[in-house]
Amino acid sequence: MTPHLLDILRQLSHEEFRSGEEVARRLRISRASVHNAVHEAESLGLRVQAVRGRGYRLALPVTWLDLASFAPLLSACGVHSQRLDTLDSTNAHLMLLTQSGAPHKSLVVAEWQGKGRGRRGRIWLAGLGGGLMFSLLWRFNRPASELSGLSLVVGLGLAQVLRDLGLQGAAVKWPNDILVDGAKLAGVLIELAGDMLGPSAAVIGVGVNVLGAESLRGRVEQAVTDLSEHLPVCALDRNVLLQAGVLRLNDYLERFDSAGFAPFRQEWEALHAHQNQPVQVLTGLGERIAGQAVGVDEGGALLLATESGVQRFHSGEVSLRGGV
Repeated sequence: MTPHLLDILRQLSHEEFRSGEEVARRLRISRASVHNAVHEAESLGLRVQAVRGRGYRLALPVTWLDLASFAPLLSACGVHSQRLDTLDSTNAHLMLLTQSGAPHKSLVVAEWQGKGRGRRGRIWLAGLGGGLMFSLLWRFNRPASELSGLSLVVGLGLAQVLRDLGLQGAAVKWPNDILVDGAKLAGVLIELAGDMLGPSAAVIGVGVNVLGAESLRGRVEQAVTDLSEHLPVCALDRNVLLQAGVLRLNDYLERFDSAGFAPFRQEWEALHAHQNQPVQVLTGLGERIAGQAVGVDEGGALLLATESGVQRFHSGEVSLRGGV
């Protein structure tokens, strides 16, 4: 990403056109720099409308991250927050900080990830300004061997936040996705550090599609959606979503650290997109096992009713697909 790109884009609005000359004058850069930035933004997935004689306007209602406006609220909960314009990956960045002694509840947010990661080695794609990507470090009193339900708790917390914001169709997919009408809206990536028998640390990565899902279709292997396809423009403020998400996760993770997944089990099953539905489990060896998803156990393992009885699957082993 070239210098000044985000500074230039932050001068633009979805509601009105602004001339390149005005933007260049405000930032004390050349008119050519503004022109080049617009083209670069398009290559990063952010559409900018250009009209001769009128200037530039954002095609979608992007809200730029303004962590400073609510950082005191997060700080009051013990969250140490940091916003960066660009990173390869918020999780990778926070994992390095974790190894260097980053404090409990460290939060890293980025406007743009060049190499965002998903579960099982997949990549996470999001257009510039179109996604909310953040990572939260949680230092647990529990050993890593007792964190098997963590991704479910995080997904549940995010789904409840989305429902509070008006997206009643938000559902959880075992073990780490949020779906709306069968299409992926958000995902969770958990990376652990520490001793399997002693205190452990988890870097919890979250990605939410806010805008631009149409540009992702055909580039990923599953159906995708974004908030703009389900909520009005006034409900698409990424800062509101970030603040609500971090505060909810702070509450849920404190409860999880003290009591484990069991207290969340019933609430999670109530929002499970595939609860009591036919599904297929894909194992790491390529085997497909058909059955009915009948819930999860107190540790967060998937319970699959098959012809040979109920089988348990742990998130590190398999992937889940709807249908048979």
